[in-house]
Amino acid sequence: MSNGTASVLIANARLLDPSSGMDATGFAAIRGGVIVHAGPKAPKGRFEETVEAAGRWLMPGLVDLCARPREPGAMYKASIRSEMAAAQAGGITALCMPPDTRPVIDTPSVVDRILGRVAHAGGRLDVLVLGALTQGLAGEALPDMAALAGTGVVGVSNAYAPLANVLVARRALEYARGVGLTVHAIPQERSLSNGGCAHEGAVATRLGLPGIPTAAETVAIAQWLALVEQTGARVHFGRLSSARGVEMIAQAQAKGLPVTADVAAHQLFLTEDDIGEYDAQCHVLPPLRTQADRAALREGVRTGAIGAICSDHQPHEADAKIDPFPMTEPGISALETLLPLTLQLVHERLLEPLAAAARLCSGPAAVLGRPLGSLSAGAPAHLVLVDPARRWTLRGERMRSAGRNTPFDGRAFRGRAARTWHAGVCVFDDGAPLV
Repeated sequence: MSNGTASVLIANARLLDPSSGMDATGFAAIRGGVIVHAGPKAPKGRFEETVEAAGRWLMPGLVDLCARPREPGAMYKASIRSEMAAAQAGGITALCMPPDTRPVIDTPSVVDRILGRVAHAGGRLDVLVLGALTQGLAGEALPDMAALAGTGVVGVSNAYAPLANVLVARRALEYARGVGLTVHAIPQERSLSNGGCAHEGAVATRLGLPGIPTAAETVAIAQWLALVEQTGARVHFGRLSSARGVEMIAQAQAKGLPVTADVAAHQLFLTEDDIGEYDAQCHVLPPLRTQADRAALREGVRTGAIGAICSDHQPHEADAKIDPFPMTEPGISALETLLPLTLQLVHERLLEPLAAAARLCSGPAAVLGRPLGSLSAGAPAHLVLVDPARRWTLRGERMRSAGRNTPFDGRAFRGRAARTWHAGVCVFDDGAPLV
């Protein structure tokens, strides 16, 4: 275990650096919390620790574009401290918090409070923050975005809260562009969603569940894209769920519009059919859609139209999932399955290992505008050593997250994080022999 000032040599790993395109067996070296070498040849000099990593992959630490540690405001569900441990075990070294905390992240003082809690919890995770697009997420008045930008927020968002009208959206985009912030939009037209809890289709009809049509996503995307054309502001579309949504984003990117997108990992594996007989662990927003939608989301990840895969981590207490399906709280505890699910895409030959690293590391880092997701010399030594062949089974009761709400409980996986370093400090070691 390195202490942050120790020098570490990681030998004979498969080096996956999506920022440079490097995919080669070689060596990486850490000194003083930063990467000082990564390449096929061994560096010169002595190192206090050598990690023999033959058969493993070394990647930049994962950058998760959406995770809710539930602090402040819902510590009965989880805390920054508990979710930091879950993130580290999942190979995540940086995560982005949406602004829908309590209180809402709409002033610099709330940002400072959150960063203070991160430091109090040990600070061995980069917690990046989205500011609120409107005051209190009420959808009307704009906050002081310049002040929020001064605190280092990585963007602004209204999360799932609706905006009062399109004029507010336009003014928010113009303001955000003026202060250099990206707007993160979850495309969901509230009036069309109309309190639904499942995809509007055969399964919802059979189960008698109120449905959310695909148009709830596509109408919202169309509105935002029209405003992007008008204002030139950067917009990141989070949590895509539909084939048509992927098509619209790809078309906008082909036109040169400054838009990016991500998808939650569970959307690449689950569909409306997994709801079964009202399985509340599959109650998520946006809802699980059809097999055709899942196939299109996977294709968007493969082509890069969807440039990032996130966890959309939402830990819950057990009681949140025991009511009748429409009354349960949506969301999955997902920090510990983000990497294994993405590795499954590699094993299924949808993605090459380097492309998987791009979707988990450099892609989200580019959205956030932070110098992460790289093995370049001088970059922070945020790293994950991956054992791609390790077979294991997820057990909810063994998860490090305070939330055990996952539809993947009991699922067999191949591949997981073996070690995670944050700024040169080994913050997770699964204890399995590396040779």
